[in-house]
Amino acid sequence: MPTATEPFVPAEFDAAVWENVEPLWRALMDRPVESAGDLETWLLDRSELDAACSESAAMLYINMTCDTADTEAAGAYRRYIEEVAPKMKPAAFRLDRRQAELAERFGLTADRYEVMHRDTKADVDLFREENVPLQTKLETLSQDHQTVTGAMTVEFEGKTKTMPQMAVYQESTDRAVRERAWRACAERRLQDRDTIDGIFDEMVALRHKVAQNAGYETFTGYMFAAKHRFDYTPETCFAFHKGVEKEIMPLCARLDAERREKLGLDELRPWDLGVDPAGAGPLEPFAGGADLVAKTREAFDALDPQLAGMFRTLGDGSNTHGIATGELLDLDSRKGKAPGGYQYMLDRRREPFIFMNAAGLHRDVETMVHEAGHAFHSMLCNDEPLLHYRSAPLEFAEVASMSMELLTMPHWGAFYSEADTKRAKKQQLADHGVRILPWIATIDAFQHWVYANPTHTREQRTRAWRDLIERFGLRGCRVAWDETTATARDTAWHAQPHPFSVPFYYIEYGIAQLGAYQLWIMSLDKGPDAAIAAYKKAMSLGGSRPLPELFAAAGLEFDFGPSMMARLRDRVEAELDKLG
Repeated sequence: MPTATEPFVPAEFDAAVWENVEPLWRALMDRPVESAGDLETWLLDRSELDAACSESAAMLYINMTCDTADTEAAGAYRRYIEEVAPKMKPAAFRLDRRQAELAERFGLTADRYEVMHRDTKADVDLFREENVPLQTKLETLSQDHQTVTGAMTVEFEGKTKTMPQMAVYQESTDRAVRERAWRACAERRLQDRDTIDGIFDEMVALRHKVAQNAGYETFTGYMFAAKHRFDYTPETCFAFHKGVEKEIMPLCARLDAERREKLGLDELRPWDLGVDPAGAGPLEPFAGGADLVAKTREAFDALDPQLAGMFRTLGDGSNTHGIATGELLDLDSRKGKAPGGYQYMLDRRREPFIFMNAAGLHRDVETMVHEAGHAFHSMLCNDEPLLHYRSAPLEFAEVASMSMELLTMPHWGAFYSEADTKRAKKQQLADHGVRILPWIATIDAFQHWVYANPTHTREQRTRAWRDLIERFGLRGCRVAWDETTATARDTAWHAQPHPFSVPFYYIEYGIAQLGAYQLWIMSLDKGPDAAIAAYKKAMSLGGSRPLPELFAAAGLEFDFGPSMMARLRDRVEAELDKLG
């Protein structure tokens, strides 16, 4: 048996090579397990191997997304998903099956091991050998999508700009500039419309086949099982959509009316949504990744010393070379960088890596503290020996991140003057808080429609999307469209990476937003120290308890229905009124 000086996985170990992994996998498959104690040791060793495999895959993904034009990095990631992952998946299934059988034999199915056993059993039931090549193809298609979107640039005002960098022009007080910038981005996206639609068409067909192979009528049912959604159903999601329509859209309509009035417009166009309605210029919170990190450190110093200390371990924000230098932050937007932002845990060394496309906008501040929240979550449960419990269900993982957007608001003076801090808070509560709920409902409802109708045509998909824009607006805003903007409206979902790379991952943000609002209200009513204490208590549990229990540990209700929305909406509206 392994000892403290003889770890199961060697210190120097490349788990992206199957020939390295196979002997350790076989050792776990063949090892005699004669007692509950033997099984607990086996679980720890498997966790160590899984962490090594996860980290090696993470390194390849990070390298690829930090520079999609790097053919060596792209090739290494593609070789992994085409040649190594197809061997890893059946091996993981066999370990899962043995683990589930041993857990039942020795009674490790409840209490400490309840969640792990439940999840493992679900994965065993779902696995089909014939799905492995289909899933490999889906992963290569996702990489293709990231390569296409990462290559998008716009020539604007004599300079080449990435799509994230173009967002600053939507805050310009010059409406003509906003319109030109919006149209330039829309036209650039439309150049790849057929390519992106083609990728998605192929993804839908493959996903439907995966679901059918596993015995599911639709990909929806398959994904609810794959995502371990034991505590809610598609019908719950539909209730969320209706709740947004009934309880949130009226507040959005009020915000629309206020925006139109302040801008002196009869109707809002798509380029009227980012500008400050009072006529102030764009918020300028930082200049470059290093400045962003320095100011974020100041905000976390004021919020909580422990969290601030965790954030300081990540780096200074100056790195622009991915993870090659050992840095844990790559923040600045640049050509060839995949879109979006993420926090990816390096599971073996137990360190978080944060990827962003910062362009000097307020939304970059939100992304920074959001991804830092994910990092805090991971670091607060770093002492958990089982990898399975060092991550939480996405519905709660996003509470960790979205809460930081709200709890740091009192300390945004690190970025802004007093007047601009007030503007940023209003933007957070209204545009990036309330209005995110209709967009979540839109993206989630769209995916439900897509996979309920897997043989749809592109024309049918477009009509379904238009219906949702009519129902929820564009990110909660009622926008006037005409023949020159309709095509961009019909393809607005192309800019959202989730339907491509992580299907059905979006409702989690809605569930988490309602949880984050509850934690924020706790900070208002009981003080920030109480909210931070509740945050740390719950996040330290990782994923070791069922989802409702994780919410309860933070003093939150696991409720994302209309009544909860109405209560939280009223409080947000009251705070907006205070801000003026």
